[in-house]
Amino acid sequence: MNTSVIYALAAAALFGASTPLAKLLGTEIPPVLLAGLLYLGSGIGLVLLRFIRDRGWKKSGLSVREWPWLGGAIVFGGILGPVALMLGLTLTSGATASLMLNLEPVLTAVLAWVVFKENADRRIVVGMLAIIAGGIVLSWPSGQASSVEQSWGGPLAVAFACLCWAVDNNLTRKVSASDALFIAGTKGLFAGLVNCAIGLTLGASIPPLAALSPTLLIGFLGYGVSLVLFVLALRGLGAARTGAYFSTAPFLGAAISIVLLDESVSMLFWVAAAFMMFGVWLHLTEQHEHMHEHQPLQHTHRHIHDEHHQHEHAEEVAPGSAHSHAHLHYPVRHNHPHFPDIHHRHRH
Repeated sequence: MNTSVIYALAAAALFGASTPLAKLLGTEIPPVLLAGLLYLGSGIGLVLLRFIRDRGWKKSGLSVREWPWLGGAIVFGGILGPVALMLGLTLTSGATASLMLNLEPVLTAVLAWVVFKENADRRIVVGMLAIIAGGIVLSWPSGQASSVEQSWGGPLAVAFACLCWAVDNNLTRKVSASDALFIAGTKGLFAGLVNCAIGLTLGASIPPLAALSPTLLIGFLGYGVSLVLFVLALRGLGAARTGAYFSTAPFLGAAISIVLLDESVSMLFWVAAAFMMFGVWLHLTEQHEHMHEHQPLQHTHRHIHDEHHQHEHAEEVAPGSAHSHAHLHYPVRHNHPHFPDIHHRHRH
C-alpha cells in the first residue's frame, strides 16, 4: 500500500476518533469554545513537538510565494469554516448537518479537478462517490426529527462551511511540500485562538483543568497529528484523492464508538461499510501511467535520490538516505505509474 494512502487513512482514523473520545469526557463545553480548544491543543502540541525535533526554533522554509496559500488555508479552514458550521448547527438539526457535511469531499474534488486541474479518471470518481454514499448512509437520520426549526439558512451555512474546508484542502495542497509540522501547528494555533476568542465573547467560560487537559490532548491527536498526516497525504496523493480517503472518518469514528462506548451496530453501519470499502478498494487499485514531462521546479522537502531527484551536494550523501534542502528539478520526460503528487501536477 502506498505510504501516502496510509497517512490519509490514519488521519481519518484520528479525526474520527476525536468525537467519541470527546464524548467520553462527559463534559458540556459550548461548541465554539470546544472547537477552539481542540484546535488550540493541536497548535500548542505541534509547535512544541517541532521545537523539540529541531532543538530550537527553525525557519518555516516557506517561500514568499507560499505564504498567501497558507494564510488563505488558515482563514478558510480554521476560522470561516468552523464559525459557519456552528452558525448552521443553531439553525438546523444535527442530522441535516451531518448529511450536509458530505459535501466537503465533493467540493474538494470539484475544486481540485476544475480549478487546480488535478487529474481524475472514471475509477477515482466512482470510488469517491462510493465513499461519499457510505457517509450519507452512515449519517442518515433515524427516529424522530429534531425539534430545531428548519430553514434554508442552516443548510446554506453548513454548505458554506464545507466550501471553506474544500478551499482549505486545495490551498494546503499548494504548500504540502513544506514542513508539515509547521503548517499544521500554525493552522491550529490561529484557528484555536480565534475560535476560543469567539466562544468566550459569546459567554462561554474556560472549563476546569480536569476537563481542559484531556480536551487539549484530544485536539493534539485528533486535530493536530491528524492534520500533519493529512498534509503528508496531500503531498503524495493530491487534494481529491486525499479528501476521498479522509471521508472515511465518520465510519472510522463510528467503529471506534462501537468499541469504546459499546454502542449497538445497525444495518446502516454495515451498508455504509460496504460502500466505503468498495470506494477505498477502487482507489487502492488505481493504475495511472502515461508519458509525461516535468517542467523545471525548485522546492524544499524531505527526499532521497531517485529518478526525480538527481542533483549534486557540496557534501557526500549516503545512497538511499532521506534528507531535506532546497533543490532544483530539471526538465525530464518519462513514463511510469504516478499520482498527482508534488512532482506530478501536470495537465492531461
